[in-house]
Amino acid sequence: MKNILTLLGDISPATFLRDYWHKKPLLIRQAIPGMQPLLSRQALFDLATRDDVESRLIEQNGSDWRMNHGPLNKLPPLKQKQWTMLVQGVNLHDDQADDLLRQFRFIPDARLDDLMISYASDGGGVGPHFDSYDVFLLQAHGKRQWRIGAQTDLTLIDGMPLKILKNFKAEQEFVLEPGDMLYLPPQYAHDGVAIGECMTYSIGFRAPAFQELGEAFLQFMADTIDLPGRYADPELKPAKHPAELPAELLASVTDEINKMRFTEEDITIFLGEYLSEPKASVFFDPLEKPLTLARFSLAANKRGIKLARKTQMLYRGKHIFINGESFAVGRADKTLLCALADQRQLEKSALQHASEDVTEAFHQWYQDGWLMLS
Repeated sequence: MKNILTLLGDISPATFLRDYWHKKPLLIRQAIPGMQPLLSRQALFDLATRDDVESRLIEQNGSDWRMNHGPLNKLPPLKQKQWTMLVQGVNLHDDQADDLLRQFRFIPDARLDDLMISYASDGGGVGPHFDSYDVFLLQAHGKRQWRIGAQTDLTLIDGMPLKILKNFKAEQEFVLEPGDMLYLPPQYAHDGVAIGECMTYSIGFRAPAFQELGEAFLQFMADTIDLPGRYADPELKPAKHPAELPAELLASVTDEINKMRFTEEDITIFLGEYLSEPKASVFFDPLEKPLTLARFSLAANKRGIKLARKTQMLYRGKHIFINGESFAVGRADKTLLCALADQRQLEKSALQHASEDVTEAFHQWYQDGWLMLS
């Protein structure tokens, strides 16, 4: 796979982030010269039949749109025009797709989401729309015409199964061929239509809503709240207005609630667990006959280890996060674990410095299917 510098054409990641990220589109001709599909058409169709893979089928007939969610066991004839199949999270199921997604790690893993593959027959698309996140659109097979615009009117057509813009106005138009890539910032209107059969790879990013984060954080903190005692009013006076909420009750409860303080460490632990939590459709396969701890340790020191495709591992300060779980580590263990998170693998030489605790953690993750021997 291409390295980062050629993936972005003749500009560096720093220049891209400064001049384009969240700001304006960028068309990169031949971001990956000689691009070939990573999965065959049939392999993609097979993925869409699985219940652990998120997929959708979209068909258009004039102004009529239909959408069905997978598993997709029956697809329209290949010669039928104007249909599209979307397969999410292909990186979770294919090594080459995962390798491609990891080429975009100049963006932090906490923001990198997944690689979606869109297969379309001639004229197929999902209508003019916008995304709430940044996206790279990489053409893998065939041609697709893109029309884009920076409109502020994001009104949607009512009653549609898809979020289709009501008043789409294109400002630019491109035809992408295999290896070409288009970057679009959030809420940038776009409409892609297949010219003949085509496959487009979408590299998407996570942009959770603050409301969603706030609700999840309060749920996360619910188990840690400690407010001992119970309300009492030994100096209570006879009520003149029995239905009125007493000022003393309100003041007392307000004082107690205000004792709750959320620290940066609270938010760090919440965010690390939240952003490393596998999606609902992601399942790990524990090993049926794993090696014992001793044999695993010997094998790891001979071969090294690597994270499974589905594993998300993050860190901040002394905290390590993996697949929705977290723990604090000392300085020596932190160096090794951070290297594993950044590189997603460790050579055998690095494991010679692993503590007993870390080796036991690696063995547990190996049994759970979170990592494997290289």
